[in-house]
Amino acid sequence: MKKIVLVSALILSSTSAFADQKTQNDKGGFTGPSAVKVKTVEMALEAKDDTPVILTGHIVSSLGDEEYQFKDSTGEVVVEIDHRDWNGIEATPETKLVIQGEVDKEWKHTAIDVNTIQLAK
Repeated sequence: MKKIVLVSALILSSTSAFADQKTQNDKGGFTGPSAVKVKTVEMALEAKDDTPVILTGHIVSSLGDEEYQFKDSTGEVVVEIDHRDWNGIEATPETKLVIQGEVDKEWKHTAIDVNTIQLAK
């Protein structure tokens, strides 16, 4: 019986240690200069398909089905944000955000396919 309790305790503690390690590994990354040149909605609307963008502004409305209207000082564009990419961020039209992604040019429509979203500092 003591062996079962001991083994159970070891398994439980190692599981907790691995869970903490995964959480720590999910955070972090590079912070510094970027080679991305497209930093405004106006520039994004003129850019080619798949051009990387970093935009700072506000989501002003939800359009449904993971699409939102995004606005900065130069204009507005539709952004597509998968539910998993929100990472717990809750935003209102007053929340200033930084989104990173790529231009998604369609025949008559340009949108931004968002990869990451974070609160602006």
